[in-house]
Amino acid sequence: MSQAWADHLDLLIRARTPILWIRSQEEERIASLLAAAARRLGQRALARWDFISGLYGWPGRDGEAARNPLAALDSLAALSAEQPALLVLHDFHRYSDDASICRKLRNLATSLRQQPHTVVITAAEWQLPHDLEECITLLDLPLPDQQEIEGLLRSIAQACGQTLDRELLEQLSHSCSGLSEQRIRQVAARGLASRGQLGLADLEEVLEEKRQAIARSELLEYCPTEATPADIGGLDALKQWLEQRHMAFSDEARRYGLPLPRGVLLVGPQGTGKSLTAKAIAHSWAMPLLRLDVGRLFAGLVGASEARTRDMIQRAEAMAPCVLWIDEIDKGFGAAGDGRSDGGTSQRVLASLLTWMAEKSSAVFVVATANGVDKLPPELLRKGRFDEIFLLDLPDADERRAILDLQLKRRRPEHQLPLDVVVDRTAGFSGAELEQVVIEAMHQAFSQLREFGEADLISAAAQLVPLSRTAREQLEALQQWASSGRARPASTLRGVTNTNAR
Repeated sequence: MSQAWADHLDLLIRARTPILWIRSQEEERIASLLAAAARRLGQRALARWDFISGLYGWPGRDGEAARNPLAALDSLAALSAEQPALLVLHDFHRYSDDASICRKLRNLATSLRQQPHTVVITAAEWQLPHDLEECITLLDLPLPDQQEIEGLLRSIAQACGQTLDRELLEQLSHSCSGLSEQRIRQVAARGLASRGQLGLADLEEVLEEKRQAIARSELLEYCPTEATPADIGGLDALKQWLEQRHMAFSDEARRYGLPLPRGVLLVGPQGTGKSLTAKAIAHSWAMPLLRLDVGRLFAGLVGASEARTRDMIQRAEAMAPCVLWIDEIDKGFGAAGDGRSDGGTSQRVLASLLTWMAEKSSAVFVVATANGVDKLPPELLRKGRFDEIFLLDLPDADERRAILDLQLKRRRPEHQLPLDVVVDRTAGFSGAELEQVVIEAMHQAFSQLREFGEADLISAAAQLVPLSRTAREQLEALQQWASSGRARPASTLRGVTNTNAR
């Protein structure tokens, strides 16, 4: 645990803060940290309470107040002011809606300021009753830091008679970054059970543990991908920029003085390759790809959306280094600027997300995609939220030719079809629409049990109405917005192929 956190905990206890809420699920780790604090602060008495076991830790009082949360609070009255004490209450947030318990907590918030005793409530989430908001001090427990993970792994290895060399210890501790202490112990236990010692083979176990953590979440989706930059035709300016940002994740970049990259916002019509770019970034950077559906952040209960956002952030940081793909962010936060329809929930969620993006120190690269910017709140587009904003525009004639050629060669490697007429007939088509032209042409020919040809492509193109016609005004507005200097073009050489189809 960082010394700053421990010092802050000591300060709160010494300042006679009456009631602390430590926000975390790691009860054993909290108990260990509080035991260390009790020793540092002059051997303070330390007891714990839960609904089933009652009190335990104070001599002669084990089992008291079992199944009686109000009696657990009353137990403080029997303590002497000469013996400072800490009382840890597990799951106590479940009883805060009870009028008698709420009243008792408010009374303690006043009386304990005159006594050297502190009540510590542990809970991962707690929607504080309004009456208790001024009575309780919140202290977030961060995940184990590098030093704490190294100490934990070293102690586990030593308990089994193994000494970890410095290089192996660093690799294991880096890979375990973002996991809770309990999860790290589980990974180490599996490694010891299968191989008898900790080693590099445990790195895959760590990654699998992180994948399982994502699978248990309703917020994030782990997306395996085989897409590569070679699948992204054109977009040369974007690809060059991404290569520079990839280099900035190295230790050499830290020593050079560069900060970790924040992320990129990709804006453009549907079918121009925004999603494919997110997948290619993750694959080429050898990072896990986590997809966030913004709609999943919003829950019906008051405060639940903010809690889901914190959980999402913690899970993403647990997978670092990783790529966090926020798909169609314009749909998720399109109404966040108003907030009247949902009581301000969208504004609070957006504010939490933007604060994290601006201040995060973890290697989480955010790739947000949007089909338009007219509904995005201005604070999302402000400099400093993303490292850059890119416009992925519709392909020109040369790009359309290469897209069609690529799509045909994927299905007929030896194709020699003439494409001049098809290219001319598909002006304003996106990469995805050009792919659909090829597929539709193949359907027409297959239904007649023959090979498809140029005429089928022309016929398929004539039947498809591109988005550039049905949503012309929106596309023109987006292009005008980007041309005013608010976004960089993803492709600087119009002759370079934009083969994106997703």
